Amino acid sequence: MTDIMVGKNRIQYEQVGKGPDLVLLPTLLAEMSVYDKVIDELSHFRRVTRFNFPGFGSSTGPINQNLEDYAKLIHESMNVLNLPTNTDLLGNGFGGFVAVTFSIYYGNTINKLILVDTGAGFPESGMGALYNLAENAKNKGMDSIIEAALKRMFPDNFIDSNPIIVEERRMKLKEADPQLFANAALSLTGLDNRPKLKDIKNQCLIVVGLEDETTPPDLSYELHQGISKSELIELPGIGHCPQLQDPEAFLNAVLPFLQP
Repeated sequence: MTDIMVGKNRIQYEQVGKGPDLVLLPTLLAEMSVYDKVIDELSHFRRVTRFNFPGFGSSTGPINQNLEDYAKLIHESMNVLNLPTNTDLLGNGFGGFVAVTFSIYYGNTINKLILVDTGAGFPESGMGALYNLAENAKNKGMDSIIEAALKRMFPDNFIDSNPIIVEERRMKLKEADPQLFANAALSLTGLDNRPKLKDIKNQCLIVVGLEDETTPPDLSYELHQGISKSELIELPGIGHCPQLQDPEAFLNAVLPFLQP
């Protein structure tokens, strides 16, 4: 893994494989290692670049508390790495919200768009959980939000039967910067891309785990309805992070779409 300077931000990234470019953006509840179980398969035919958002790994702030600035940061990071305009962009959860925003403002600089368990904006009913995560992280540290975060990542039966994966996620979350984690969580509370979905012209795949309680399926259906060149794949029994919970199902969903 390597760091680059993007304005005043230090951004950690990893680049593996050869072929057309693919960028991976992680969920708020994880960092780039959330793709560890699928990175080898993807890098067989792609040059894969995955980033850590500020507050995760060695990526640092400052960054303003809005999604447009996160999308701009990824755009500038891709420019620093000289990624071409045929690069495909995949985002999960928070990374998906960033990817949607990226496509609205910089869609002519990428090719295909893959949105995994994400949305155009949170409904009012979902705001309370984001505020709670942010306030607890800021005031009490990451330990105070880890168990709630794990339940947002995975269905209960997966947590019960996969203690090794769950413990790995727990340890990774402990390492996050609580202030920057809170900043990212709060950036979601001011986001509403719904009126702008019509501006997305990229060919788009939307993947939704039907057991996702963090970004419920209705948010993915809303994306599918609003993005004209989109297709939707549902994953029964899967929660917020299909690439971790069921890597095979995740790859079966995205690989055909990524073929030339």
